[in-house]
Amino acid sequence: MCAAPLPSGEVCGRCLQHPPAFSRTVAAFRYEFPLDSLIKALKFDEQLIVADFLADALAACIVSQPDHLLALPLHPARLRERGFNQSQLIAARLSRVLRLPLLTDAAIRIRNTPSQSSLPWRVRKRNMRKAFTIAPGFDVRDKHIAIVDDVMTTGASIDALAQLLKDAGAREVSAWVVARTMPHREKR
Repeated sequence: MCAAPLPSGEVCGRCLQHPPAFSRTVAAFRYEFPLDSLIKALKFDEQLIVADFLADALAACIVSQPDHLLALPLHPARLRERGFNQSQLIAARLSRVLRLPLLTDAAIRIRNTPSQSSLPWRVRKRNMRKAFTIAPGFDVRDKHIAIVDDVMTTGASIDALAQLLKDAGAREVSAWVVARTMPHREKR
């Protein structure tokens, strides 16, 4: 469910004990060198063309298509600071390549939470509580939605948004990420 690497593809113990609101994760890469440098170049050095490469790599991994794509939203303050949402850029390219409708502005980040990467693993889920809302007028009932993000570490951000979508009636929610950070015991 969370794309943790296991020998025969079974569900990991963490997902068995605490199932996430999303049903599966597609990850194109492990978050390690040199890919981590590409993602950082996109996010922090405004190398926006990298988004196309990352989206194309993710698109090549997709075997089952959802009804809609939805980029993990940034809080408006972070969006102003950065000038763009890297997940939105990746999702827009995926939408064009896979010919899937992209829900823009369907979900809103209403809490300006500290960056997940700055927090210990054990507090990331709590950091994301009530961080998102569904915009008025968006109907996700009986839809399969794929949430697009650049990196998944604990999955807390995607899980919080996925739970909101499920509560709003989404039939299924998948996580599509460019890269998956591999679990390290000392980071938990």
